[in-house]
Amino acid sequence: MTDYSSPGRRKFIANSVKGSLAIGIGMHSSGKLLQSFQPLHQKHDMQTGFDQQPLPYAYDALENIIDAMTMEIHYSKHAAAYSKNLKEAAQAESINLNTPLEAVLANISQYSAKVRNNGGGHYNHELFWQCMRPKKDGNAPSGNLLLAIEKNFGSFDAFKKQFADAGKSRFGSGWAWLYADQQNMLKIASTANQDNPLMNLPAAQPGSDIKGFPLLALDVWEHAYYLKYQNKRADYIDNWWNVVNWDYVQIRFDKLKG
Repeated sequence: MTDYSSPGRRKFIANSVKGSLAIGIGMHSSGKLLQSFQPLHQKHDMQTGFDQQPLPYAYDALENIIDAMTMEIHYSKHAAAYSKNLKEAAQAESINLNTPLEAVLANISQYSAKVRNNGGGHYNHELFWQCMRPKKDGNAPSGNLLLAIEKNFGSFDAFKKQFADAGKSRFGSGWAWLYADQQNMLKIASTANQDNPLMNLPAAQPGSDIKGFPLLALDVWEHAYYLKYQNKRADYIDNWWNVVNWDYVQIRFDKLKG
């Protein structure tokens, strides 16, 4: 039996707890706490790091919705650059690389445009990859997630139209989101460039009212679809529903109750 009463063991446990708290609320390497890290984001354990994670499927796994060349370039070039640039910016601005990226984004107004753009780009893409899986006929949510979607948007078809319209109407580059607001109500929104609902953008900036926990992300930058769909973003979005990973969205939704 382990002796938890020994001085050495007590010291180890105390240090472990301190470390966990520092990671949980976010901390600069200087020791500065990120005080505005919202409780909504503390409730789940799906924390994002600064390193790019392996793609959860082969480059050609989403054919014929997203072609292999687009996936390879998107993941290995565009998304990889966000991770690299984010880590460079974090080191320059004394951000502890062990801090959950969610904590940094929740306090993004404290940081440079480089952290905002690359932090958002890295987070958004890490989520985007997980939100997809190989094509599945009749792909749709079920259970309590479907009930919540029907309650908030009237029907699944109405939700799909509103979400698709958010992506289709985004002028220039950006993202479409299904997210839960501070009251855990489901919302749909579109953000520009690499912004997302986690960010505490200044009130005067577009998208500052979009705040919450992302459940589903759709990349509508041209590099996400141009090789296959050229300028037909609407076709890309309409076909994308076939590869949405509703099981993963359900997992994120369930974390709201945690």
